Amino acid sequence: MDVGHCILDGNADAVEFCPHDSFYNVLAASTYVLQEGDCPSRSGCITLFDVDADGGRLELIQKVETAGIFDIKWSPELLQNPARPLLAQADADGCVKIYSLQCSDSDDSEMREWKAHDFEVWAASFDIQQPMLVYTGSDDCKFCCWDLRDGPSNLVFQNTKVHKMGICCIAKSPFDPNTLLTGSYDECLRVWDVRSTSKPVNESSICLGGGVWRIKHHPSIQGLVLTACMHNGFAIVKFEGDQADVVETYEKHGSLAYGADWQRGDVIVGGRRKSSAIATCSFYDRLLRVWKPEGDNLKRFSSSSNEKN
Repeated sequence: MDVGHCILDGNADAVEFCPHDSFYNVLAASTYVLQEGDCPSRSGCITLFDVDADGGRLELIQKVETAGIFDIKWSPELLQNPARPLLAQADADGCVKIYSLQCSDSDDSEMREWKAHDFEVWAASFDIQQPMLVYTGSDDCKFCCWDLRDGPSNLVFQNTKVHKMGICCIAKSPFDPNTLLTGSYDECLRVWDVRSTSKPVNESSICLGGGVWRIKHHPSIQGLVLTACMHNGFAIVKFEGDQADVVETYEKHGSLAYGADWQRGDVIVGGRRKSSAIATCSFYDRLLRVWKPEGDNLKRFSSSSNEKN
């Protein structure tokens, strides 16, 4: 069921609901715009929204102009100073930037920046269980990990051999501290054990088609992920081991499927509990949509996940 939509100022490529308790209603969307001509440039912006799925509200809070953006990720709640959520940005200049969200939602200030890759950085993601680690992926096919405690340019590991094309997304499992997923232009979803990063757990990987631009774990159901597969639309996928099945698709975007995210936790508005939502965005038509998944599918998988736990 659709909740709301808007047209962004640039080509939309990422959407992220804030995972922090006091900010479940905050949605960040990012854009990338190529300015052609005698002096070409790549620009973008981060836009913050207030979302109420039951009330049908999608309200603009703030915009921050920046370089062209390929990915954004909020910091996990485990990070120190939870009153100031952090937002990581991967941009067209090959840099990673870290912003802090103020409690008033009125100021988004940059904290840190470093050169992570020689080519465009397409993915940046905090480690959920060890939030001072940041993973990055690039058009150079390099999969990297950085430790923020030892200086922003301290490289923990780098894999340059596995991905056949650029790395589009990185998603650490919120349920298993050793499991991490990557998506690539080569159309494969790969499952990794971070204790051994020389190769993925399953060499055959999982082919989703169309280039895997985003992978998002469900915040409370293990093995359920939301994917944006560029030319192949949006899909909710259930995976276990090397098996994966598409359980729901969303086809109301007419352009490249790039951004996707689950809203987390219980959203409380005016003392009342509200339904959570999914946000998706598409690139060339600059369209952002907020919608609710089919309830029966999620209830079935939620019950199964609770039984295992």
